[in-house]
Amino acid sequence: MLGQILNLLFPPQCLNCDVRVPTHGTLCLSCWQKIQFISDPMCDCCGLPFDYDIGNKALCAQCMQKLPPYAHIRSVFRYDENSRKLITRFKYSDHTQFANIYGAWLAKAGENLLADTDIIIPVPLHYFRFVQRHFNQSALLAGFLSKKSGIKAIPDALKRNRHTTPQTGLNRSQREKNVKGAFVINLRYKATIKGKNILLIDDVMTTGSTIEQCTKTLLKAGAMKVNILTLARTTK
Repeated sequence: MLGQILNLLFPPQCLNCDVRVPTHGTLCLSCWQKIQFISDPMCDCCGLPFDYDIGNKALCAQCMQKLPPYAHIRSVFRYDENSRKLITRFKYSDHTQFANIYGAWLAKAGENLLADTDIIIPVPLHYFRFVQRHFNQSALLAGFLSKKSGIKAIPDALKRNRHTTPQTGLNRSQREKNVKGAFVINLRYKATIKGKNILLIDDVMTTGSTIEQCTKTLLKAGAMKVNILTLARTTK
């Protein structure tokens, strides 16, 4: 009865376009067909989706040329004009309730990575940006995954030691320069991280500059291995 009353007061809407849907926390059929969820075949390392299967544990051209510092990346969907609103509403419009929905999507996409994880760590926000936004979307996702999996999450294991320019609009070399040296380990957790398999959580992967810097920082602090799980990723 209570659920019916709530549905009357707050009708379920599509997460992406706000049209009426049967239940809360879902996409309408039109948006579901447009969002490109990522599944096999993909690069075994960076998770770049392939158009066709080229074999077990196949790597994309970029990973074959130079392996990144992380072991594996997995993402829920492609970041494009159809999915962008799912991210921006979560990050900038205070729709923190999306964390549970997106967290469930992450758990499914990263099932194999979670099975090989000792500690879950989110990509951090600088203090100034945290004050502006009031929350860290990656930390919310990490918290949900921790509750669902029972794996310990440490939201402040990584820290941004300087305020960086937003990455949007920067090319790869600019992004790398922008975040170089921007992350440090919280010394309280250095001993905890040492020898552990880490799952790093972020909302979007574009060029990979941010997650590579975070990965290098964690490995330098003694982490055994770092895997990455993101909600979305660019595929060009």
